[in-house]
Amino acid sequence: QSRGTAPFGGNPRPSPSVNHRDAGIAVHAVQWRRMPSSVSCLLGLSVFERGWLSSNNVLLLGGGAGATLIDTSHCLHATQTVALVRHALLQAPPEEGLVRIINTHLHSDHCGGNATLQREFDAELLIPPGQWDAVQRWDADALSYEPTGQHCDRFVPQGRLTPGETLQLGARRWEVLAAPGHDPHSVMLFDAAHGVLISADALWENGFGLVFPELAGEPGFDDVEQVLALIASLPVQCVIPGHGAPFSDCAGALQRAR
Repeated sequence: QSRGTAPFGGNPRPSPSVNHRDAGIAVHAVQWRRMPSSVSCLLGLSVFERGWLSSNNVLLLGGGAGATLIDTSHCLHATQTVALVRHALLQAPPEEGLVRIINTHLHSDHCGGNATLQREFDAELLIPPGQWDAVQRWDADALSYEPTGQHCDRFVPQGRLTPGETLQLGARRWEVLAAPGHDPHSVMLFDAAHGVLISADALWENGFGLVFPELAGEPGFDDVEQVLALIASLPVQCVIPGHGAPFSDCAGALQRAR
């Protein structure tokens, strides 16, 4: 994978590369993190830590009712993402399929694998509601792909991921939280019972994603501060960011972000 600049953000702290094979392909610059069973707040979660071009993926097991994948990385790595998901599902007790895909936002490094994953697994897709109409008519300008020179294979969502709602995914309940700033339509997912925050690009261990509205001459940093304040108010035990390794020092990350 590329070690250059991420397409929709800065450069989070790099993590070591791991090479392994599954489904007959070489998987480079990816860490497959099945969280230790001793860490109860992360039981049933697998995090695929990717490189600069692709976002992380989070696989939520459904206890036999079907798994959910959070974000699908860049389209150039879609085959790799499929292989990672298949491998993880084969290891899951009990074995189950992928029934649902969720996007935290629609930058190409987070949703580029949507079309391939939907085709391979026949999974439904939920997206934040703010760009629903743009996706339906596939407006590459409104979706930012054309202006930023990013490619994203066209995908078709089946439902909206609305801030304020709660999703029951397996044994966990996730609150959908609005997280504008890096992207005006972005969301986070928070499991209050276990203290797990899927922060996307709203918070990394060292900073947060580039605030794109500011580049277009629109305000965005006030939204960033409000989202950071929201995160600070939550009983977070572990953060799974959009890029970089999961971390537990949320307070330290917030201090660095501010």
